[in-house]
Amino acid sequence: MGTSLNRSLLSDIRRNAISLPGAASDYDPLLNRIGDARLVLIGEASHGTHEFYRERAQLTKRLITEKGFTAVAVEADWPAAYRVNSYVRGSGEGGTAVSALYAFERFPMWMWRNADVLDFIGWLRSHNDALSAGMTKAGFYGLDLYSMYGSIAAVLAYLDKVDPEAAGRARYRYSCLEHFGEDTQAYGYAASFGLTEPCEGEVLSQLVEIQRRASKYTQGGGASEDEFFYAEQNARLVKNAEEYYRTMFGSRVSSWNLRDTHMAETLDALLAHLDRKGERSKVIVWAHNSHLGDARATEMGDRGEYNIGQLARQRYGNDAVLVGFSTYAGTVTAANNWDEPGQLMRVRPGLPGSYEALFHEVDLPRFMLFPRRDGSTPDGLREPRLQRAIGVIYRPETERLSHYFRTRLPDQFDAMIHIDETRAVEPLDRVGTLEPGEGDAPETFPSGQ
Repeated sequence: MGTSLNRSLLSDIRRNAISLPGAASDYDPLLNRIGDARLVLIGEASHGTHEFYRERAQLTKRLITEKGFTAVAVEADWPAAYRVNSYVRGSGEGGTAVSALYAFERFPMWMWRNADVLDFIGWLRSHNDALSAGMTKAGFYGLDLYSMYGSIAAVLAYLDKVDPEAAGRARYRYSCLEHFGEDTQAYGYAASFGLTEPCEGEVLSQLVEIQRRASKYTQGGGASEDEFFYAEQNARLVKNAEEYYRTMFGSRVSSWNLRDTHMAETLDALLAHLDRKGERSKVIVWAHNSHLGDARATEMGDRGEYNIGQLARQRYGNDAVLVGFSTYAGTVTAANNWDEPGQLMRVRPGLPGSYEALFHEVDLPRFMLFPRRDGSTPDGLREPRLQRAIGVIYRPETERLSHYFRTRLPDQFDAMIHIDETRAVEPLDRVGTLEPGEGDAPETFPSGQ
């Protein structure tokens, strides 16, 4: 890009950037932009950055208290998140916010077992406790599909309670999966390479049976409907996870699309369930930018991948508002390798030619931008640029290959929040410390977004 064009673009961004000094009114323009939309999808450029969690929580609190949102749906396992849901709604067996978060037992634990999420669910419980009788309490739900065996256990526990005979049939069907010691990847490998018969028919039959008995299981209404919804979603998760693990050893596009389709379907089911309980429901989604920014505006879409953001826009139109985050430099909690403990790592400065480097030149520590999609966006901002995506694995040594992809920001997000320097999220569990000169990690596993 020529120097004069770059200066012109920076000048235009500075004119349109909304500084975020940390005031209570910071997000007033964004709430005005959201209006009466029923879906607000709030991203993050990494799974381990304190400011992303903190600002997302602050915006979520305002959406709940000022806009009537009653659910937060997150990129997390359905059973573990539902334990948090029971805590924040006061419908479980007691316990504390910390014990609720310790339901997240799978790598990467710091993604949800951290100080910022702890503060938020403590606030959510207090908010719900203060509501008058009859008012709708805000819930906390998971969208992801990694918890196949945990969801099997949840389905069986539910059927043991409401229909022991059906529980016996479910145990027989799910026994198809019990030979792999709850190792989902071992099952996926064996099934995809013909080393074992796939369990596709069994898990589908179980989902169909539980759905056919919906009227029987929900006759009591109220709590029984919630319990059935929880069990039905677990049965759906097992069916979709079984297919996901069979495809993960084949096409990356297929496995990515299956996962995001599952998350989008879970979101649709949650909206429908909440709608049945009263007024038009409104849900906030927390997930990585790569899941929430419209894939059609990125290299992902060029490869045939789609994501929740694209599917939400296609289904809900202007009722879905997509919000992204970015940072230029700082620290992050991430792992060197899959299934290893989180480490405090340095985030390298944004690469030249990236949105991160461009926003750094704006010379504002924190700002918000509405990248217009109405055709009036400056050409320099509409041109494809690099955008960084750090998942649960961070590899600075191969950062360009591992963590950057090209996007067209005005078509990707309705709003972008840039925080120039950020710091790592604080896990509730011990993590490795950062020594002087450390921060690089080898390339050994996919980014894990």
